[in-house]
Amino acid sequence: MKARYRLAIFASGGGSNASCIINYFKSHNRIEIVLVVSNNSSAGVLTMAKSNHISTKVITRSALNDQDSTLSLLATHDVDFIILAGFLLLMPPYLVAKYTSKIINIHPSLLPKYGGKGMYGHFVHEAVKNAGDKESGCTIHLVNEHFDEGEILKQVSCEILPSDTPTQIGESVLKLEHAHYAPTIEEYIMSW
Repeated sequence: MKARYRLAIFASGGGSNASCIINYFKSHNRIEIVLVVSNNSSAGVLTMAKSNHISTKVITRSALNDQDSTLSLLATHDVDFIILAGFLLLMPPYLVAKYTSKIINIHPSLLPKYGGKGMYGHFVHEAVKNAGDKESGCTIHLVNEHFDEGEILKQVSCEILPSDTPTQIGESVLKLEHAHYAPTIEEYIMSW
């Protein structure tokens, strides 16, 4: 057991989940966020990270696939775990191998439903609505070489009303994500 665990957050967008995670661990005595990585140079998550005095790095898809530079970046920050918070690129095999069982993701559906390539954000909520499902939710899972197929750590569900729009479904699911992602990360990491 380490005295302190250092986390990198990978995100592609505005970073509402990343913001919740950063705030949750801000005063934690064992877990700290040390790096935010994005493949989008205009992602709001970068501004939010900088305002919290967290190092940031913008990487392209090709840079992510460059094993030496990516592992060097993570080693420079002594990263123990990678947290995906709306990161839309598939983790390359070398990274999954190096961080086996140490990359955590959240998905806005009850996997295995509505997972896989291209299933993110509103695409998921539209699929849930079109299927007439009576519930949706979020899945927090470990990452392997395939989109949304890693070991499930936690699932939380919410009821869907027939009148709910995909946007309303998304809002309900996002509330669950904000409430459960950081505590689940904490519980998992502290079990190491």
